[in-house]
Amino acid sequence: MVDRITDIWGARTPYARGALWPDRIDMALQAGIAAGDVDEWVQSACVLCSNGCGCDIAVKDGRMVGIRGRASDRVNHGRLGPKGLFGSWQGMQHQDRLTRPLIRENGKLVETDWNTAMERIVVRSKELLAAKGPLSHGFYTSGQLFLEEYYALGIIGKAGIGTPHMDGNTRLCTATAAASLKESFGADGQPGSYTDIDECDAAFLYGHNMAETQTVLWSRLLDRLSGPNPPRLVCVDPRETEVARAADVHLPVRPGTNLALMNGLIRELFINGWIDQEYIDAHTLNVEQLRSVVDRWTPERVAEVCGVDASDVRRAAAIFGTSERVLSTVLQGFYQSAHATASACQVNNLHLLRGQLGRPGCGILQMNGQPTAQNNRECGADGDLPGFRNWENPEHVKDLARIWNVDPAIIPDWSPPTHAMQIFRYAEQGSIGFLWISATNPAVSMPQLARIRDILRQESLFLVVQDIYLSETAQYADVVLPCAGWGEKTGTFTNVDRTVHLSEKAVDPPGEARSDLDVFLDYARRMDFRDKDGRPLLDWTGPHDGFEAWKECSRGRPCDYTGLSYDLLRGASGIQWPCNDEHPDGTDRLYADGVFPTDPAYCESFGHDLLTGATVGSTNYKASVQSGKAWFKALDYTPPHEDPDEEYPFRYTTGRTVYHFHTRTKTGRSKPLNDAAPEPWLEVSGEDAGKLGVAGGDMVRVFSRRGMLELPVRVADIRPGSVFAPFHYGYWDTAGPDDGGRPRAANELTLTEWDPVSKQPVFKNAAVRIEKIPGKGPA
Repeated sequence: MVDRITDIWGARTPYARGALWPDRIDMALQAGIAAGDVDEWVQSACVLCSNGCGCDIAVKDGRMVGIRGRASDRVNHGRLGPKGLFGSWQGMQHQDRLTRPLIRENGKLVETDWNTAMERIVVRSKELLAAKGPLSHGFYTSGQLFLEEYYALGIIGKAGIGTPHMDGNTRLCTATAAASLKESFGADGQPGSYTDIDECDAAFLYGHNMAETQTVLWSRLLDRLSGPNPPRLVCVDPRETEVARAADVHLPVRPGTNLALMNGLIRELFINGWIDQEYIDAHTLNVEQLRSVVDRWTPERVAEVCGVDASDVRRAAAIFGTSERVLSTVLQGFYQSAHATASACQVNNLHLLRGQLGRPGCGILQMNGQPTAQNNRECGADGDLPGFRNWENPEHVKDLARIWNVDPAIIPDWSPPTHAMQIFRYAEQGSIGFLWISATNPAVSMPQLARIRDILRQESLFLVVQDIYLSETAQYADVVLPCAGWGEKTGTFTNVDRTVHLSEKAVDPPGEARSDLDVFLDYARRMDFRDKDGRPLLDWTGPHDGFEAWKECSRGRPCDYTGLSYDLLRGASGIQWPCNDEHPDGTDRLYADGVFPTDPAYCESFGHDLLTGATVGSTNYKASVQSGKAWFKALDYTPPHEDPDEEYPFRYTTGRTVYHFHTRTKTGRSKPLNDAAPEPWLEVSGEDAGKLGVAGGDMVRVFSRRGMLELPVRVADIRPGSVFAPFHYGYWDTAGPDDGGRPRAANELTLTEWDPVSKQPVFKNAAVRIEKIPGKGPA
């Protein structure tokens, strides 16, 4: 096999529009192991980006020794990216793995047994519930657990304890995806499908560096671009990424100005008559409000605000307005920036204006940043009600109480679910005294890290962390629980385009590590959570029970799983929901009939004001809705709250690198991946490097109003005035700022601010200044 560290996307297999993407099987095996030596290949799917590539795990002598792509899987047709090849099984088998529970004694974490650890958790949990009630408890979870685990956690939090303080780190990466879909269409769920790449004649990537965040999906698009009748490509990104270099039009907007650009693109569609009035009249509402908002956003005004060429704005709009089939994908460049939900809704509006939904090649993928983020949202572990139910609809709450056989009054529906940023604020204030964090690392991933570290170390906070390694966050915990990871447990998960995969247990976890599901079930049993009839609230014996219970919860909802089963998923490919009696083979695209889930009795949300985040409410919603029609929602642009100034003259933005996933918990322990990107860096333009008197490799200090970093410079193709740092790097493998080490985590500088609707933090907009470190030469 070619070196897939340097040849990131592998060999091209060009194909034409409407053709089947050719298969290409990628494989990586432990040195000295040949395919014929493998004892067993176990079905799974990769969890190192949100693509969800079907794969098989190679097992020999009870150990994972390799991975190969599944040629029959609809997602990847056999391909795997560098992280899947070199960070999957390798990232699970490191000497640093947690193998026994830890408890804090005299200020230090020491090993103990499971009973002692769990009893310490249960005793503190019961004490706080008795003294302060359910609002003393918070749960902060991941985008990397399995569906069955999220659903168990959702039941525990909402029906066992009755707390609204539940969220996941999906709030940091994919909350805006869900929010924009609810606002435009009435419910979460991606309208498009990966097969739209095969059919489109134009693709727009909004703040989505697909080449590094979803390498296999980019391979698919590269193969279309290499084949006959390739699609035209438009890229919106302040950096000249691989996507930008491949694009017909690159719009290198100033960070924080996405909404201005989107308003200008939509105005061009109106001005040039590139709209489908018949579709608009039949299937949408509020088009005149949209028209009035965008009316003054001429290409020249967009150019002035965004720092792009007016001619490029016109060219991009013409591609969207005149193409027969357009696919749009959106990710963190929009989600983690100013006006996040409003900007993402404008992408939806472009497709609604042209009737570009529900047909091959006409799709929207409001992307996820994590492999199982969709399940977090579906199952209610992020604070929403399971099954895309509406927390403002009393009938939905009653229906959920019926399924769980509990009193509806215990399910917290009296206020909006508490988002992650507010959960940490409550912990900071002391009202949350018990915080359970599973499979995530806020000590590196949250904004304004110095503040987060202070919160995690508070004496008033009882902190439980379950993970596979001793993360930066776990080092602050009162109890650390060692958990099984990928390949060491069975469960299902759902990717961006609604494809459900089954991941089978291939090997036993190390030492005494347990699956996250077993931990949650044990906690529920020890807490003696019961339903109205006195039966255990969670009487599952394993993941299969959890999946069957979830199917009933999803019945009749947009994310209907009732036609799926473990047996059905044990096969050639994952299957897309909704899968039920009406769609026994799954559903490739949503809204082919132009009917949207906006009926007040069915919708997941009554909507919000895009400027303030205030809920519309059931009364106003019912007075204005026409059931089945989508909404045009629009907002005028205003500048970000923190713009560059004389003291902090640069715009600071963060993002990902192809070789790492999140906070490097697994990929940083893979030698090939870590060797490829061992340290963070600061990306600056050549023009700015000259002004600062720095060259590639020079060390600089980067200051914001919240913290400081010391990083080597990388001179790159980024717009002048903007700088970039990857967010993956923390301190588990080096001394951190609290220990006298060099500050290098990108979120030392980011600000505590969030979008008013999605509550997603604004990682892409901060003002910084840069100083060369005296006496330091090239690193």
